[in-house]
Amino acid sequence: MGEVGRPPILSAAGVGRTYPVRGGSVRALDDVSLALWPGEILGVVGRSGAGKSTLARLLLGLERPDEGTVAYAGRDLMSLASRDARRMRRAVQAVFQDPTASLDPRQSVGTIVAEALAVHNLAPRAGRRGRSRELLAEVGLPGEDAFLARLPRELSGGERQRVAIARALASRPEALILDEPVSALDVSVRGQVLNLLLLLQRRTGMAMLVIAHDVLLVARFCTRVLVLSGGRVVEEGPAARVLTRPAGPATAELLSAARWLAAGEPGAAR
Repeated sequence: MGEVGRPPILSAAGVGRTYPVRGGSVRALDDVSLALWPGEILGVVGRSGAGKSTLARLLLGLERPDEGTVAYAGRDLMSLASRDARRMRRAVQAVFQDPTASLDPRQSVGTIVAEALAVHNLAPRAGRRGRSRELLAEVGLPGEDAFLARLPRELSGGERQRVAIARALASRPEALILDEPVSALDVSVRGQVLNLLLLLQRRTGMAMLVIAHDVLLVARFCTRVLVLSGGRVVEEGPAARVLTRPAGPATAELLSAARWLAAGEPGAAR
């Protein structure tokens, strides 16, 4: 799947994660392994509670696995020196489900994007506003002063998600982790955001890991699909095969549910 001699950008090997709950514990992930290779789009699908978002947090280094290892460029995240950890945080960015929750409501659009440039020391102070305009243009947003001065609450859901994508692109990442990137958006806007992400991926060559419950969306968007059920990987393979010939009942149920929902959505045929 990857280039000869080159490690995956991100990988997980035998990862497990358990959370304590009142009266016991919940096993969120159990012996999960995956690899995200340069330039590919990998989909991770499953029902609510399958462990998808837990996996995203582990891959981003926001949580530690209880068992197994998560690696960036072949090196265990938990053993990275501070300099390498900073490189990883710059190289691997995330876009989350709810742009309202992921953007600081007190910061303007211009400040949100410029702050990402400052954190990674990617532009001098005098050049950040200009670079912010360029990033907003890349995601189809205006770069006028009036728009840069707007707060997240003054934007539509689609505009907020585009700002979140522009912020993620500021560090010129090698990989984007997209955790349900369109599920909080109106149906009419979802296709626009997905098309934007595909365009950006083709333009930059960055890898993407797309997490979603909608297997139809992921199978059409991704080159390879991994199916989680009960915290375990139950199926993995090329998107075209998983979509047309699911190997297990969990995948078949996801496909059936996704088709039923798509048939009833306004504008589903667009």
